[in-house]
This record gives sequence, structure tokens and C-alpha cells, in this order.
Amino acid sequence: MTRPILPAAQMPAPASAANTYTDVNGLAAIKKDPNSPQAIHALAQQVDALFLQMMLKSMRDASADEGEANSNEMGMYQDMFDKQIALNLSQHSDLGLGSLLTRQMSAAAAASDATGAPAPAGSSIGAAARPAGAALASTTMLQSATEFVSQVLPAIRSAAQALGVSPLGMLAQAALETGWGKRMARTSDGAPSLNLFGIKADENWDGARASATSVEFDGGVATQRQTTFRAYGSIEESVGDFANLLKNSPRYARAVSAGGNAQAYIRSIGQSGYATDPEYANKLNDILNGSTLRLALNVSHEKL
Repeated sequence: MTRPILPAAQMPAPASAANTYTDVNGLAAIKKDPNSPQAIHALAQQVDALFLQMMLKSMRDASADEGEANSNEMGMYQDMFDKQIALNLSQHSDLGLGSLLTRQMSAAAAASDATGAPAPAGSSIGAAARPAGAALASTTMLQSATEFVSQVLPAIRSAAQALGVSPLGMLAQAALETGWGKRMARTSDGAPSLNLFGIKADENWDGARASATSVEFDGGVATQRQTTFRAYGSIEESVGDFANLLKNSPRYARAVSAGGNAQAYIRSIGQSGYATDPEYANKLNDILNGSTLRLALNVSHEKL
């Protein structure tokens, strides 16, 4: 008889929890009923598991230079082992992060049930409760991010494959430019522009246009301007136009040559001057390495 890694926690793993990290159906209840106690508890365990994975990865990276280098196969198996161990630990012990998120999400769900409306945005965990380098998602943000990923990732994945780059870098860029789909320029009739990458409409653009107030930086000073953006008829059209821009402009050749390295793609995009914001690359990195994107990918079951 095998013994558990740690003594069983007071609350058993809910039926909606994934028992193996490869289980794509284990968290289906979150999408069906995100306010249920079972779904909230399962999601909180995923936050604990993600934090444990980050800790294990940091320890692996710190000792990577000691002894002989691992083969690609050994690295893959170690990564699989770490993910499963992190999931098991999150289901049988309490790091505190999951409990804190459970209380916050349960309160938001109760407020939603009481008023019949979604809980107010911005009800995130306080900064003092956040571990270094890990941005924990609020309930509202996670729901928005999950819906956004489900809608845009198929087109981004297809375009990234054609370009030979990682879809993660493009996905982080779309999330930053649109605020996870919540901040988008609109046409004169009020329709969303579906402009996922903030491409402006210059004199060479003969398609539909949308207008919005944007923040531009000049000499490090931010100013607000009324800007005209390109508008598209579909997400696929928007992603395709951006992919063509990357492919055909020498300015972004280094970003395309980054291949599957999302970090290198983001660094090159920042250096290319794609945006006037001097912190553009850092903001993309925050999204790429934050838990919001990882949880959204997990909950939406989207594959990269």
C-alpha cells in the first residue's frame, strides 16, 4: 500500500479537480459553473500548483550548471515529474495562496448571487499577499482572459505556425494591446475594430477604420492622442494582417527569427520600436510569465 506524499488535507480534492496535470477534462466544471464551491476550490488548487511549479523550475534552473548537462529527454521527464508533484502537493497540502484565493472568489461569487450581477472588477488579491514574480488573477480578470484566449488563440496559433514563431509571444501582445479583449477601438457605428495588435491606419490603408484615444510616448513623456486604427471584419483577418506585417517588414526580422523562443520574440519586438512605450517589452514579459495567461490556457483547454 502506497502512502501519500503528505498527510491528507482537511478538504478532499473536488470532483472537478484534475488528478493528473495532463487531464484536460478535470477542470471542465469551472467553465460550466465558475461560481460553484467545487470549481472555485479546483481553481485555487491550480494556483497553488502553478506556484509550486515555479519554485521547482527555479531550483532546477539554479542547479542546471552542476554536473553533466541533461539530455532533452531527461529535461522533458523532469518537467513532467515536477508538474505532477506540484499538482499532488497542491491537493494534499495548503500553501495559503489557494485558501486566500478561495475566500476572495467565494466572496465575489456570493456578491454576484446576491445582486444578480457580476462582482465588481478589480477585486484582486492585495499586493502583500502576492509571491514575488507571480501575478495572481482576480475572478473577473481570469474569466475575461479565458474567454479571450478561447476566441483568439486558434487564429494566432495558425499564423504563428506559418511564421515559425511561438504563439505565446503573439498572444501576450494581443492581450496587452486590447486589455484581454476589453479595450478596443470602435468604428463610427460603434462596432469593435477587432484590431488585436494596435495597428494604426496610415495613408496606405484603404480598409475600414476605427478611432480611439491612445497613449503615446515622446522622449519618455506620455501624452494622450486621438488615433485612427485599422478595423477588421474578423479575428482571423486581424491576425493575418499582423502576421503579414511581421513577415514583410525588415524592422521585425529579428522577432520572426526568434522562432519558438517567446522571450526572444518579445525582446525583439520591444527593441524594434513597435510601440512608443519604453516599458512595452517589460509589460509583455509580465503577461507572458504571469499566472493569468497560464490559468486561462489551462481553463480554456487550449493547446499551443
